[in-house]
Amino acid sequence: MACVRKAFGATQALRNVALSVAPGEAHALIGENGAGKSTLMKILSGAYQPDAGNITLDGQPFRPADPLHARECGIAMIYQELNLAPHLSVEENILLGEEPARFGWLDRAQRHNLARHALEQLQQAELPLAAPVNTLPIAQQQLVEIARALVREPKVLIMDEPTSSLTQLDTENLFRVIGRLCARGVSVIYISHFLEECQRVCQRYTVLRDGETVGSGDMAVVRVEDIIRLMVGRELKDIYPRTPHALGAPVLEVKELAGRTKPRRVNLQLRAGEIFGLAGLIGAGRTETARAVFGLDELAAGEVCVCGNIPAECVPPARHSPTAKEPSAIGDQPSQEGIFSSIATRSPADSLRAGLGLLSENRKEEGLMLNRSVADNLTPTRLGPFTRFGLLSSRRQHAAAREWMTRLDVRARGPEQPIGELSGGNQQKIALGRLLHHDARILLLDEPTRGIDVGSKAHIYRLIGELAAQGKAVLFISSYLPELLGVCDTIGVMCRGELVATRPAVEWSEHEIIAAAIGH
Repeated sequence: MACVRKAFGATQALRNVALSVAPGEAHALIGENGAGKSTLMKILSGAYQPDAGNITLDGQPFRPADPLHARECGIAMIYQELNLAPHLSVEENILLGEEPARFGWLDRAQRHNLARHALEQLQQAELPLAAPVNTLPIAQQQLVEIARALVREPKVLIMDEPTSSLTQLDTENLFRVIGRLCARGVSVIYISHFLEECQRVCQRYTVLRDGETVGSGDMAVVRVEDIIRLMVGRELKDIYPRTPHALGAPVLEVKELAGRTKPRRVNLQLRAGEIFGLAGLIGAGRTETARAVFGLDELAAGEVCVCGNIPAECVPPARHSPTAKEPSAIGDQPSQEGIFSSIATRSPADSLRAGLGLLSENRKEEGLMLNRSVADNLTPTRLGPFTRFGLLSSRRQHAAAREWMTRLDVRARGPEQPIGELSGGNQQKIALGRLLHHDARILLLDEPTRGIDVGSKAHIYRLIGELAAQGKAVLFISSYLPELLGVCDTIGVMCRGELVATRPAVEWSEHEIIAAAIGH
């Protein structure tokens, strides 16, 4: 590509971008959220048309008319936001648009074999081909998206944050697949905020900032610090900043927690001012644990207890069950330690009133209202400061939204912009901002840095540390082990639906976490 440009109204998304990728090369495309990476790839994959510039493929001029044309020419794209048909099966999604036929009839046996082969390349042969894809965890849906790209045997494979929801083992499997593809002459454009992944899998790199190419070169000789400086335009000395904070009394206790399928058994205690990391493989039950604690999923056994200075009106009456406390133990006996209440059968609304906040790993389906504004997505659980006599003041709501956007460094035109128009990383910041606006004192964060660039990650880590310093408790679920080790006070590891080990973070290593996660 040479001097590619693209504008959306008055917004200049791409100003002067140059990118060159050789056959059989894995090329890292790096930049902050909003730098123009996704726009550039959408041009290459036919979703957008450039305003100016030239593109060549195999030495010939290339200007895809639409995504189908690009796919026919050998361009495959794996988007950061999943692009699956949720009610179709895994097999149907993998072969969607590429269904094999014989004499005008769908060849179901061949379709089955192609889908199975694509999953085997990812070491995921056990995935149920007949299962509706929306019944799978988000991480397994991401593997289906990758398998769909592999089945087409492309010339150029574009991967936009392919490991953002994958565990380290699945990431290693993906790296081996990329190596085999490159050996066959396939060009891979690898977009990731995990710079150590880029160093591991890519031979060359290009850095974008504010819609322009600001640097490129050989990955083997560049330092991470130099890449970060190109990305953010300044020195970033501490990727995992730590704010001093002290651990206080317990604020959340989970006892023998079990769901209908997962988790199987979880016991944990979360203290005020504590950042508790939860590690594990895909399917270990981490997300299900957070959902059960928040009241989104029904429990089969166990209880969740919140303690602290909870107003009595925020605590609904306990329901009679073998694990529930009697009502008199909830509302009539406040103490210095606070009020304990069973919330195992509560709704999310009750959990919000008790001071819990959940950031879902699937922001697209559970976290955000993509057709509503930034302000509407930031403030829906706490509109009181903006209402008077039952009427909402948009002026006050937008003023508060602007403050959060500044604090979280959100790149958007303003509070009134539809959130669906923002980059994935900026959407994630808004999802986190909603919990901060709600002033939750117990934050359940499921993959909170998914799709966020390295500069913004450091900002989020610092913010989490500040929350802990204020006495808030954080349950931090992540598949990215360096951030768990760099940010958390305590790390627990889940294996097959159970919390099998919990230790202070300083007593863990990446190898030990993986060993515990696979049951060794």
